[in-house]
Amino acid sequence: MPFKALNLSEPVLRGVQAAGYTDPTPIQLRAIPVVLGGGDLIGSAQTGTGKTAAFALPVLTRLGKHAAKPRVLVLEPTRELAAQVETAFRDFARFTDLRTVAVFGGVGYGSQRSELRKGVDVIVATPGRLMDYVQDGSINLRDIQILILDEVDRMLDMGFLPVVKDIIGRCPRERQTLFFSATVPPEIAAVASFALRNPTKVEIGVSRSVNNSINHALYPVAFGQKFDLLLALLEKTEFDSVLVFSRTKHGADKIARRLKAANHSVAVLHANRSQNQRIEALAGFKSGKYEVMVATDIAARGIDVAGVTHVINYDVPENPEDYVHRIGRTGRAQAVGDAFTLVTPENADDIRDIQRFIGQKIPELRLEGFDYLPFGVAQPKQPRGQRGGGGGGGGHRGGNRSGGGGGGGRSGGFRSGHGGGGGGNPNRDNNGGKVGFSFRGRR
Repeated sequence: MPFKALNLSEPVLRGVQAAGYTDPTPIQLRAIPVVLGGGDLIGSAQTGTGKTAAFALPVLTRLGKHAAKPRVLVLEPTRELAAQVETAFRDFARFTDLRTVAVFGGVGYGSQRSELRKGVDVIVATPGRLMDYVQDGSINLRDIQILILDEVDRMLDMGFLPVVKDIIGRCPRERQTLFFSATVPPEIAAVASFALRNPTKVEIGVSRSVNNSINHALYPVAFGQKFDLLLALLEKTEFDSVLVFSRTKHGADKIARRLKAANHSVAVLHANRSQNQRIEALAGFKSGKYEVMVATDIAARGIDVAGVTHVINYDVPENPEDYVHRIGRTGRAQAVGDAFTLVTPENADDIRDIQRFIGQKIPELRLEGFDYLPFGVAQPKQPRGQRGGGGGGGGHRGGNRSGGGGGGGRSGGFRSGHGGGGGGNPNRDNNGGKVGFSFRGRR
């Protein structure tokens, strides 16, 4: 079914066409008629399936003409998502006279206040900055007709529940309310019970599943060799852009510094970065200026970059849900992507929980030519410049830690550089020692 069969307004259809959309996705096919009909909705789908358009297109159609007062409020958990969703609204509304504004922290108040004074129809905001404007009188929510809570699961994870309840209470009781989320944990039911009225539930796919277009694998490695294996994977992999996930902000900074020292172009995204730094990092990653982005989980909720070919979990995520979300940054919109997770003996229980959550065993691989230490044995310190690894060859962009075992850079490709290594036992290191596979955790 084409978009024109969904009863969207003509100006909005022109915006869809200009944005390059052709056919609606499953979440859009099922959600758009509900939103157009004025009903409340809980929409759940995997990342990369078009949730933003599923609410933006019918909402813009319902608004019609510019009214110079906020009628739509969209709440987002992070400033990156607020900016991204407001851009989508603006793009879809380009052939209308509707006005939008993004309201979030980390930047000055001046330009946002200026836009608000001009009169806007749609406000896309983070909860904290929105409440600043509500409390000083710059924003009044009395005319809100449609309230949208996007990424509800992440808002709850980040502790926004009290302020979100406050915001809901300030909106008119007679309104349309939409919840959209990648997952729908039980906690969302508590919020929905007072925020929505007889909502229609639209669930696309299994929220615990991994997209079939993603090839994901575990790479067991001794803790002291994690960074050397990361470098070797980058050396032996054909990639366009790579997202590397760290559990902590400090860890992300450290990984980024070491990657830059190995001549990679790297951006960093985490909560301690200024808004200008975050905007520049995302823009540079999207444009190809940076080939690698190192990010933490919360910041990564704002990453929606077409063409991310690889995700590497340098640290195993604490929550199984975050594993699904992280690797869902690749393999989007029917593209094929690869996701690697570096695991050490300490991660056994986390891997067990992830595999139980997604209902499948994750394949375990080893990188051909990498000089593995026995699993669980710390890497001995060596003088700087003597971490050669498994054989010479192409090097690493002039660096001194090749570790990838030949192959002349990326040309060997991912699939040709991984696996058993000429018929030998892939679960053994070069000395015949157990590398350490089979992450079952405690029984």
